Amino acid sequence: MRGIEVDETKRKRAPSKRSLQTRQRIFDSAERLFAERGFDGASIRDIAAEAGVQTALVNHHGGAKADFFAAIVARRAEPLAQKRLAELTRIRPDLPDLPPRDAVLAVLNAFIDPFLDLARGDEGWRNYARLVAQVSSDQRWAALAAQYFDPTAQQFLAVLTRRFPAAPPEALAQGFVFTISAVLGLVTSRWRISALADTGPTQEDQALTDGLYDFATAGFIALLEQK
Repeated sequence: MRGIEVDETKRKRAPSKRSLQTRQRIFDSAERLFAERGFDGASIRDIAAEAGVQTALVNHHGGAKADFFAAIVARRAEPLAQKRLAELTRIRPDLPDLPPRDAVLAVLNAFIDPFLDLARGDEGWRNYARLVAQVSSDQRWAALAAQYFDPTAQQFLAVLTRRFPAAPPEALAQGFVFTISAVLGLVTSRWRISALADTGPTQEDQALTDGLYDFATAGFIALLEQK
């Protein structure tokens, strides 16, 4: 064309609405199966069958299985981090004036509430909680945790360190990890509460959430007070 080179990237069409919908369906299906069966138990063939597409289409949108798993973990990590950090920014100016228990509770609210709000009535976010539990408990996914979860956790820990400068870093880290485990347990395994208590259906959401906060706050304070 008269000596002018055409940028090949400009010739590429934007994904169609149908293609984006297919990709969404594939990712949702993969998220559900990885949550139910774990990384090793869910095959690309299983995901294709769940999504109602050819295996080649799963490979096209997801790539290699480990890369696909990482992409699914990444998909919800950023919006969750943004909501958590927005809450942390909102409560940060008040922390120096709050009593210890109230300061811990405010930080935990900022970290936990966004996740509970997203997971309430949304199967996708509940599946994601099970994926996060896998990433948090399996060291082969340490790089994923470091990339997608640790930066946000470190910002929360930094705020707690400024509010409680005498607290050992190990105590703050323990409190944070134990709290995350409790949150994931509430989102994914609330049925276990009623099963162990033999009380029939689980309590209302607010009662369970209040119990989580009482448990996590008391545990954090106990760790902070260790000599």
